[in-house]
Amino acid sequence: MTLGFTVDTLLPKARGGGQLRMGLVKLEERNWLQPAPDLAARAEGFADWAEGVQLTQEAHTPGRELAAMLGVKGALPEAALAVHEDLCLLTQRKGEDVYRLIGAAVAWPSDWRPADKIGLPLRALHAPIQGYAEHLATGVDRFMATLRPGPIYARCNWFIAATDERRWLPDRPPQEAFAHVTTENAGETLFVRSERQTLRRLPQTGAILFTIGIYVEPLGSLSSANIAMLGKAVQSLVSGEGDRRGTPAYADSLIAYARRNAA
Repeated sequence: MTLGFTVDTLLPKARGGGQLRMGLVKLEERNWLQPAPDLAARAEGFADWAEGVQLTQEAHTPGRELAAMLGVKGALPEAALAVHEDLCLLTQRKGEDVYRLIGAAVAWPSDWRPADKIGLPLRALHAPIQGYAEHLATGVDRFMATLRPGPIYARCNWFIAATDERRWLPDRPPQEAFAHVTTENAGETLFVRSERQTLRRLPQTGAILFTIGIYVEPLGSLSSANIAMLGKAVQSLVSGEGDRRGTPAYADSLIAYARRNAA
């Protein structure tokens, strides 16, 4: 299967509310990464946010393996400068059966800081996500344990943000950040952010590579079908998930905008 490289092509494959699910699709190698990355934007992203690179000692060897796979000299930081995607490495420590984040080169995070997550196991990494432990953790653990070198799997998600900045680190309460949003201007003031995520196991070290490609578009630029989906999805997020996403601060405006757009 394929998974696009725009918000409009990703949203139909994303979860539209309801119970959390992995929603994985299998990709061919040629569809793995963004084919035309803006490398100047990547360089700028890392230059003005040095904390986006976090490495443990365990990341050096798989980081070099990844760089070589991409035809880049160096290790994980250099690899992340050569592609559109942010890159994370996970592996198991001796005597453990859990995967931990051992390296991250992230220029454009979605409301998280690598320094806060480095070294943590998967369940702790996802602790802020409402419903992860109940609905996803066991399936994710099983998937990670059985993933073989070669196959590439992908999924996507979406968020609503008050900015089109690719580095999204909210620093204001949602009620303040979305205070300017109305039904009339929601198409220009609400931004739909989608993460195109892939997973594959590196053949030599056995580390798992997690890539995150960020795509952001104003709500009003999307297809009518995608706007309608979002209008419905914000009404059916799992309990507590909407609060974490700041949904109460913009939901009424988005829903009304979607209904007006469909009329």
